[in-house]
Amino acid sequence: MKTLFFIFGISLFLMTACAPQAELVKTRSEISDLREQVKASHARVQELQKHEDEVRKRVEALDSNAKGTGDVEKSIADYGAKADQLSTDIQLLQGKLEENNFKIADLGQKLDDKTFKIAELSSRVDDLEARLKSLSGSQALSSKETPAAEKKSESKPLEPSEAYRQSMNDYNSGSFDLALAGFQNYLAQFPDASQADRAQYWVGECLYAKKEFQNAIEAFSKVIKNYPKSEKVPGSKLKIGYSYLSLNNNAKAKEWLQRVVREYPGSREADLAREKLHKIGK
Repeated sequence: MKTLFFIFGISLFLMTACAPQAELVKTRSEISDLREQVKASHARVQELQKHEDEVRKRVEALDSNAKGTGDVEKSIADYGAKADQLSTDIQLLQGKLEENNFKIADLGQKLDDKTFKIAELSSRVDDLEARLKSLSGSQALSSKETPAAEKKSESKPLEPSEAYRQSMNDYNSGSFDLALAGFQNYLAQFPDASQADRAQYWVGECLYAKKEFQNAIEAFSKVIKNYPKSEKVPGSKLKIGYSYLSLNNNAKAKEWLQRVVREYPGSREADLAREKLHKIGK
């Protein structure tokens, strides 16, 4: 009788295990749609920035050649208004980009957790199937062999999102050693997770906060090398520049800071790089 209940339990477990798989497919579809929107928005921002540059150059040319005539002044005013409108459009698009990037990061973490749960469920299914095969005739399971007893003795592992969150909390509270260990463990346990690039970036930030600047440079360099399309690449390049500056290597610091300004001219990182370059003198 106990054997029949055990078989029924396995069947019920296998049926409920299908739900996370369906959610996984849905989440992947949502992420794919958002990524297409982000791609389109990026292209539109680049197009508008190019147009804005052209308009501003025309304004500057008209302004430098102005003779004080009404027509020239009107043209300058018209082009100036267009440039201002383009700037507004770009800001709106960048806001939308940030919103979509946040949604992608959130969905990515949910995807990580669901993938983790499915892997756990698969492991449990394999274990239950092995137990089922080991049953012979009407032999009853002992309480020691039941899944419930085994579940009590096992400690539940952290899901990827919770592991990342705990490490982030440690960093924000100033516990840089704990945060460093947490992010490194995250990368070891979940190397293919959606937040792996961010975890690697925060490894660098932890080392930077600990004033281990050479190690920080190596950590930030891994972000650039291993995750070239990550949104953390500009920040990594900026912090490499900061790290070299802290090591009193002004030549290397300027090289990396100028690289940020050149490669990401409209970004927050570029603004910070310009400020630092101004302080150390170009």
